[in-house]
Amino acid sequence: MKTRHPAQAGTFYPDTEGALRTQIHNCFLHPLGPRSIPSVPAARDNQLVGIIVPHAGYDYSGPVAANGYYQLGSSGLRESVIILGPNHTGYGSDVSTMTDGQWATPLGEVPIDQLLASAITRSSRLIDVEEEAHKSEHSIEVQLPFLQFIYPRRFKFVPICMMLQDLETSTEIGDAIAKASAETGAMLIASSDWTHYEPYESARKKDMEAIGAVLEMDEKKFQDVIEEKSVSACGYGPVTAVLHASKILGAKHAKLLSYQTSGDIAGDKRSVVGYAAIAFTK
Repeated sequence: MKTRHPAQAGTFYPDTEGALRTQIHNCFLHPLGPRSIPSVPAARDNQLVGIIVPHAGYDYSGPVAANGYYQLGSSGLRESVIILGPNHTGYGSDVSTMTDGQWATPLGEVPIDQLLASAITRSSRLIDVEEEAHKSEHSIEVQLPFLQFIYPRRFKFVPICMMLQDLETSTEIGDAIAKASAETGAMLIASSDWTHYEPYESARKKDMEAIGAVLEMDEKKFQDVIEEKSVSACGYGPVTAVLHASKILGAKHAKLLSYQTSGDIAGDKRSVVGYAAIAFTK
């Protein structure tokens, strides 16, 4: 089986199992995290359909991400997860997935859900099967250790990397993942950071307006705010796609679990990056 080896271990997160488990544990217990380790119940609560989480280095966005993963872990085990992230590298196709193999992290290997990935590609003409987009991209990779930490058993996943993030593309991807996953109970995860490198007050104001549109569950309004207010959220396409798919799958509510900035973590608020955790529920 071909293996995609970690590209960001030792940079975005620790490169040894012990240090990585310790850091994720500390993210859950952090004052800006949920302050508790999730307990995964035996029975799954299908009310949770999707989450939005950040993807910066764990030192900065880990506690915010932990709020999303606490919600996910507390909803029970998911055998399959679909992770959508933006393409930061510029390599590969406009929208890319992989349909076989496994991804490795210091916590072990996570196999790709071949059946679900193939079903998604059959449902959309926009999604190419290719590996180039995924080789160095961090937005999807950094989610896997959190998932490996919260789940006691092995799960499978589908990576979808989006370079093209306009409304039409994003909603079509949302249609495809909703259609393919409707009977599987797969969890949808959108990986995105929000405003990049602006003063704290400016970043927070822009992000709250964009997040407000997400909480209204209005895809078009969200993308309009991103464009009109020049919100430098890197994963607005994945957010739009997961929002759209969650609605198709029955989600009626969106809840902001946490919003912080790098300034809240590191103390320097002159130039910050915004991080949010949001849950979509039925």
